[in-house]
Amino acid sequence: MKTVLITGTSKGIGLETALKFGRAGYQVIATMRRPEAAVELKQSIKKESLDITICEMDVDSNTSVKQCMDNINQDGVFIDVLVNNAGIERHGSIEEMSIDDFQAIMNTNYLGVLRCTKALLPQMRKNKSGCIINIASVSGHIANSPLGGYAASKHALEAISEALAQELKPFNVKVAIVEPGIIKTQMAMDISTNQESIYPHSKRLAGLFKASLETPTPPSLVADKIFEVAESNDWKLRHPVGPDAEPFIAWRKTKSDEEWVDWNATNDDEWYQAVEQEFGLNAR
Repeated sequence: MKTVLITGTSKGIGLETALKFGRAGYQVIATMRRPEAAVELKQSIKKESLDITICEMDVDSNTSVKQCMDNINQDGVFIDVLVNNAGIERHGSIEEMSIDDFQAIMNTNYLGVLRCTKALLPQMRKNKSGCIINIASVSGHIANSPLGGYAASKHALEAISEALAQELKPFNVKVAIVEPGIIKTQMAMDISTNQESIYPHSKRLAGLFKASLETPTPPSLVADKIFEVAESNDWKLRHPVGPDAEPFIAWRKTKSDEEWVDWNATNDDEWYQAVEQEFGLNAR
């Protein structure tokens, strides 16, 4: 029986991923900051008799990650698959967001992944076996306001994952990046709610997310992709997921950096018209 450790499993993509692996016969270690919040996961474990163990772990904390990993090692468990899913989102213009918010995003979305990965690397390297799947985002390719801070964390995650893949392939440890588009999660719903700003971009992106969520993509689709990557012998690095992921990435590639800046700096009417023309979404 293979064992998977998944971070951020109390809801959304992490919850669905834990259930996907559990139903497939994996031994699942589902970690989260607040195990008491995992009501839905606990109900599913009991109802379906799944081999899922819920463990407390805060990826923001060196101490918390070490304690959780030490407990796993003491039990003699080998982690075959690590899914670095835990992440947070803060959005707003760079002027209006606090430095604390920028630090929080990077601490969870980037350093949190490094903490968990580094804790398992010696074991995987020595055994010449393992798979590390990092959950990035389309925002790892596209930077636009008001998601500048979030995009920065996902760009960083993309870069470190690419370097990690180079280091670990000689040791037969696979590294993969899963890049969701707009998925129906609490994070996406928060972005879809317009917040007051002196810049127009928050309102625009809120409209784009709200329009996209009218035909929602469930987090289970991302869980399916994560499981597919873990089970596959393919060493493909990047895996966009969701109906809008590849189109968004491809659209960005058609524009020069200057065109991208100009489009995001244009007036509301031109911006909304472009979104409707390119993606058929009424973001107004």
